Amino acid sequence: MRFLLLLLLTGLSSAQPLTLQQLVAPPTTVTRDDKPVPFALYGLVEFNSLNDTFAYIDTQAGRWQFPNAQARQQFADGLLRRAVESRIVSMATEEPLEILLTHTPAAIDAAIARLPDPIYAGRNWTLSRAAYAAAFQRVRARWSTSLNCWSASPVIAGRVLSNWYVIEEGIGLYGARYDSVEHFWQATKYHPDVAVADLLSLLDDLDRADLAAWLARLDGDQRVYLAHSYIVEFLRANLAPAKRAWFRAQLQALVAPSNVRAAKTRELQQRSAGSLRFTSLQEKIFWGDLADVFHLLAFLDRIAPIDSRLRASLARLHFDAVYVGSRKLGFVSPEFRALMLEVWKIKFLKMPRFRDVIVSIPPETKLDHFLNDGDSPDIPIPIYVGYLNEIRRLARTH
Repeated sequence: MRFLLLLLLTGLSSAQPLTLQQLVAPPTTVTRDDKPVPFALYGLVEFNSLNDTFAYIDTQAGRWQFPNAQARQQFADGLLRRAVESRIVSMATEEPLEILLTHTPAAIDAAIARLPDPIYAGRNWTLSRAAYAAAFQRVRARWSTSLNCWSASPVIAGRVLSNWYVIEEGIGLYGARYDSVEHFWQATKYHPDVAVADLLSLLDDLDRADLAAWLARLDGDQRVYLAHSYIVEFLRANLAPAKRAWFRAQLQALVAPSNVRAAKTRELQQRSAGSLRFTSLQEKIFWGDLADVFHLLAFLDRIAPIDSRLRASLARLHFDAVYVGSRKLGFVSPEFRALMLEVWKIKFLKMPRFRDVIVSIPPETKLDHFLNDGDSPDIPIPIYVGYLNEIRRLARTH
């Protein structure tokens, strides 16, 4: 027993917890299971330490034209604030956020006061200690009064309020039944007539198009890139040859070749008897990301024209809009975004067990959402968060 206890104590002492001073130190890499925990800008441009982000931000600040030095500084400081929040509100570990929330604002300022001033001085941007401290204080102020509603929340209510929450009895929406709100949201991005074979054909068109040249045009256009940064980075990641090959392999594994034309993509994502066809994660990273690629190509084609063959295929397969019942909704439109609130009225107002959860959250707690600085053009995070708090108000008053 004494030997076993010694082994346990040795194991515990070797796991060194992260300290506040380490958290605010720019070179620190947070690890979990001996692997770096990355964070991101735009949800897709990943880093392991805040030091890594400084060089990236400095490059971005020098990449574009600004009316004056103050505007350039504000742009770079904005990226810094987002990077700090992504570092702390991690999708892989709660430790950074726990450290920040369990220390006072004064303690955080004192830890940052031990760092040099400026924190960083590059060719195009200088990060002052005061701006760095303000970024940490901003995250603490937001998350000391907010509940992050996502599928891996440590709080039950946070998980239940996520669209990824699998509903035991399913949820009936617009004439069909789905395993979760996420299943509906991603399925509805495909026109009812679109089959798996159609998507494979679209991937063929992508393979023939000069995507590298098209992305380079977007990348070099300041007006387009700064207005649609997340979209450009999303397409850069998801149009890479390896990712296109992955999408193809996933589609080919779904149905037998003899059934590829008959297999309708929207029907495949609807509820089936027995076990889940797709998890909520699969709905997002496979069905959702694939649909978003096609919708965003159609959207940006209006700004930066793309390959004519691909344009014609996107139009023929109805990636010009989202079709729900008799309605045709623009993919990047207030009408499509408002569909989320309609769906939540069914989940949170008509299903008593979910209504009970959302009204149980104290009114002083803001319902919020943050995932690795990711956003979504179909329903941007600020709008999504606004709907979350609105549906709670409706659940309390109706």
